[in-house]
Amino acid sequence: MSGEPGVRTEPGQRLAAPDVLRGIAIAGTFAVNVWLFADPRGPGAIFSGTADGWWLDTVLLSLASGKSLALLTLLFGIGMELQYRSAVRRGLRWPGRYLLRAAILFVEGLLHYLLVFEFDVLMGYAIASMLVAWLVGRSRAVRVAAGAVAGGVVVLLVGGLTVATSGLSGADVPLAAYPQTWTGQVWQRLTEPLLYRIELVLIVPSAVVLFLAGSALLRAGVFDPDGARVRARLMALGAAGVVLNTATTLAGPAWFMVERYLAAPLVAFGVLGLVPAVLLRMRGPAGRTRRGLTALGRAAMSCYVGQNLVAAVLFHAWGLGLAGTLATVGPPARTALVVAIWALVMTGSALVASGWLRRYDRGPLETLTQLLLARPALSGRSPASRRGARRP
Repeated sequence: MSGEPGVRTEPGQRLAAPDVLRGIAIAGTFAVNVWLFADPRGPGAIFSGTADGWWLDTVLLSLASGKSLALLTLLFGIGMELQYRSAVRRGLRWPGRYLLRAAILFVEGLLHYLLVFEFDVLMGYAIASMLVAWLVGRSRAVRVAAGAVAGGVVVLLVGGLTVATSGLSGADVPLAAYPQTWTGQVWQRLTEPLLYRIELVLIVPSAVVLFLAGSALLRAGVFDPDGARVRARLMALGAAGVVLNTATTLAGPAWFMVERYLAAPLVAFGVLGLVPAVLLRMRGPAGRTRRGLTALGRAAMSCYVGQNLVAAVLFHAWGLGLAGTLATVGPPARTALVVAIWALVMTGSALVASGWLRRYDRGPLETLTQLLLARPALSGRSPASRRGARRP
């Protein structure tokens, strides 16, 4: 591997850019989730708009909504490609144990959904990864065809939902009272899957497209020093996404689905091209910000779940009850406080992750997954199919 600063490390070590990008995605994901926790009506109230409807809240939500999720999904696909290459290099059967990894992820996502947060994405990632695992080693034609079919499903669903919900307002969304106790919230998640899990219908096909795109971009050399043309094309795509996202935001909430599932992924492609290009131009050791983002990226799943757990304790009535307190504060002050809480939680996450990774190679949840996968009964070897994989 090349030793270019910021993008690639020494031979045999991790790529640096994906960790930084993953850290950015984790920070952006919580920048959306913090607003859901801060609404005293519960996370489901996002369907009817922010608690006070102030324009700046809408802008801040729009800046992060969908982009970080799409970026995280692209990086998940890149991670799948790296694991596929590793399996081929070591002569292991594919997808083999990867399906067990996906099953573990699904269970972790289910527990995260039931116990912590209504809008978990890990379950959707797990389902999509089981599908894509069978495709990542196939020919380019097969992968392109599968991505086109999944993309067509996303466009049809988004278009249909946009037409079906046109003319509706937040007042038309029926919301049950949000429970004030933790057990009540768990029970509501169990009994309201149509409200909280219906998004999987869009997350799964969208993730299939972005997983395959992430795999293809890694093969195309998006992180390589000589991959400037690939990165430039991604940045152009991102610029088009910014224009489309601005238009959908100004058009109003009726275009929310188009913004989240069509415009936001385009912006994410741009970020995927921009960040490695910036890192390639950096010289010298990483500063605090880059080190913090790298730590967040290396422990991404632990940070994602941990931040939501901290937010639940901070905002819900059974915890510190900040959501109810903030509801009594006017919009400018409330917005500033929510942003400050986001910054404090992100800083704390980076510090904790950095400290943990000084002693261990992976985050806590990542370590648990690895320990489960390392059980002797699950470590059988057999020849791997090498079709479609470029040797690292």
